[in-house]
Amino acid sequence: MKSKSPMMLRNIAAACLILAAYPQLSAAQTQMTAEHLSLSYADLADLADAAPLVATARIRSIIALPAEQAKNVPAGRKRLYVEADVTSLIRGEGGISPTVRYLYDAPLDGRGKLPKLKKAQVILFARTGARPGEIQLVARDGQIAAAPPTVDRVKAILADLVANGAPPRIIQLGDAFHVAGTVAGESETQIFLRTANDEPVSLSILRRPGQEPRWAVALGEIVDEAAKPPAPGTLLWYRLACSLPPTLPSQSVRALSPADAEAARADYALVMQSLGSCGRTRTAL
Repeated sequence: MKSKSPMMLRNIAAACLILAAYPQLSAAQTQMTAEHLSLSYADLADLADAAPLVATARIRSIIALPAEQAKNVPAGRKRLYVEADVTSLIRGEGGISPTVRYLYDAPLDGRGKLPKLKKAQVILFARTGARPGEIQLVARDGQIAAAPPTVDRVKAILADLVANGAPPRIIQLGDAFHVAGTVAGESETQIFLRTANDEPVSLSILRRPGQEPRWAVALGEIVDEAAKPPAPGTLLWYRLACSLPPTLPSQSVRALSPADAEAARADYALVMQSLGSCGRTRTAL
């Protein structure tokens, strides 16, 4: 049997140190049932929003870890100890080491083989590790191919995330209110959303006789009735389409009469139909 070189032994030892610092990947981390050639806007936004550190890198070396050091790896994946040279820092206030080390659960191909990762250009969605130069991917698929169009999309999403007045994360639906107009077929529904930073966000749905129903979202106290629904593939659309529940919960209409509650549910259904599918392709563990 061929003996391991001193360099390989040192790398395995370093991998063991990372394993000791992160004994188990978070249960909230995600995997894909199959590798997609293209990730949706929602997929990339999920990764970018969760990662305080985003960088492009070129993989220098990989070491497949023994099964006894990777007991929680899902079927169809192999845990690797990776060393990579950072080529650019896209996000990260504290900076990043020129060379980083991390664990990655690589997907196996149909023959059970590892992909060719050495010298691959990748985007890393991560957080800083316990030791200098160590990082931890925010998800099992927190390493993706750094195709130029993908890098541009990630940069655009990150710019939107940190922009002044960026739509906040939506936690849950708040109270809904419905008011009938003075003529038949006229009404307005307002639904308040609870956000991570407590900034006010609300949905407004207007119905007028002889007109198509209109709805808008307000990021603040003032509702602009002329505002249009957010376009798919934008951060505001993502916050709504990927966070709102499919139906208006009873808690949101508890103070309304049965008729007003039913009208509010119908208006909320109109919003959800207009937003369409979130478009996520990544599967949660």
